[in-house]
Amino acid sequence: MSSLCWATGPEIRPDGWLEGVRHIESPNCDERPLGEAISLIVVHAISLPPAQFGGEGIVHLFTNQLDAAAHSYFAQISHLRVSAHFLIRRDGELIQFVSCRQRAWHAGLSSWQGRPRCNDFSLGIELEGCDELPFEDVQYLRLLQLLRLLCVHYPIAAVAGHSDISPGRKTDPGPCFDWQRLAAIGDLPGVLR
Repeated sequence: MSSLCWATGPEIRPDGWLEGVRHIESPNCDERPLGEAISLIVVHAISLPPAQFGGEGIVHLFTNQLDAAAHSYFAQISHLRVSAHFLIRRDGELIQFVSCRQRAWHAGLSSWQGRPRCNDFSLGIELEGCDELPFEDVQYLRLLQLLRLLCVHYPIAAVAGHSDISPGRKTDPGPCFDWQRLAAIGDLPGVLR
């Protein structure tokens, strides 16, 4: 598990991988369009099985190893080929699945400020959570640290929820995600949706 306090600050290597965190490479990614700048961060929420935390379901989904027989919900989604750049667990652990230089498959059918195909120009951050339960304090702190780091390295213009880029199709990070709290503890008001 990565340290919660990044006193000296982690670095993003030239290959787009963050130093000092757990890496689990997902095959569900590809190259961004040539010359495409990363200007959006999309915040998601995920739990597998739904509203259950701490298992390996998310890791298995992002690495195409989800056992359809292990849970009735898994049978519905095991065929999906999805990923995100980062996952923040309930205990604050940060896992990176896709290099920031690559396009993770997290946004799906999406649009931000008139621009379609958000995967082309965004980074996806999954929070282990669901619509029905509040997120943990440590998750907000880790998210803020990660957002600060990414805003230093990339020309981030906005941070939005999955529900903002796919309205009517997606609800995450959900009604329990406190955007005001994130803004209050952070110094990123210009980029928060």
